[in-house]
Amino acid sequence: MSGRGGVFNQTSSSGTVNLTWDGIVPPECQPNPSVLRLNGGLTWVEAHEPLHKDIDVNKTCGVGPGMSFANELKMDDPEIGVIGLVPCAIGGTNITQWVRGEWLYNEMIRRTKVALQGGGTIRGMLWYQGESDAIDLDDAKLYKCRLKKFFKDVRRDLELPTLPIVQVALATAPGPYMEVIRKAQLGINLPNVRCVDAKGLPIGPDLLHLTTPAQVQLGKMLANAFLQTQRVFLPSSNSN
Repeated sequence: MSGRGGVFNQTSSSGTVNLTWDGIVPPECQPNPSVLRLNGGLTWVEAHEPLHKDIDVNKTCGVGPGMSFANELKMDDPEIGVIGLVPCAIGGTNITQWVRGEWLYNEMIRRTKVALQGGGTIRGMLWYQGESDAIDLDDAKLYKCRLKKFFKDVRRDLELPTLPIVQVALATAPGPYMEVIRKAQLGINLPNVRCVDAKGLPIGPDLLHLTTPAQVQLGKMLANAFLQTQRVFLPSSNSN
């Protein structure tokens, strides 16, 4: 979710291998003055790639799905107004690190509540996680239960019982139990939770992370699924 599109190994003259982002930003991910991000210092700034550069600070971030998601929403409705993205993703984490009360969970909730202080409205949550849970069979078997509890806890702590959630079914995983995780993700049956399937999208040379074009496509898939949740809950007209 934090984005590894365009991130590749670069070998220095001394033989040291470092991960580097190629700096290529596709048209679908270009900045827009009405698309903002809450940065690591809890300040609203114009959003641009890499969206998570000061959030997922221990990893090399590149292109993720967030900017193409936001720009796709703007294309669907140019009058939508200002979109505020609140990046919270940390790569390589297990869902047990997102349990209510753990630092990552608490930080996500804290950032979300700070985002509301300027008068905004939470319209939904995007969730793309689970690769690390595919390493251990016990983690994989427990994933569905843990994920459902996570979604319920987020809705409770934000006091939004019908918060639209769009999650991603895994495209790859470093462990042997990816299909167990995918079955759990695709089988979540909570109200107003949608799932888009990343399987089949192009994978980078590390055989794990999505390429930049794949991240662009995923952002559009997330936007389309998100828009479906919004239209389902639009108030019906009444002629009385």
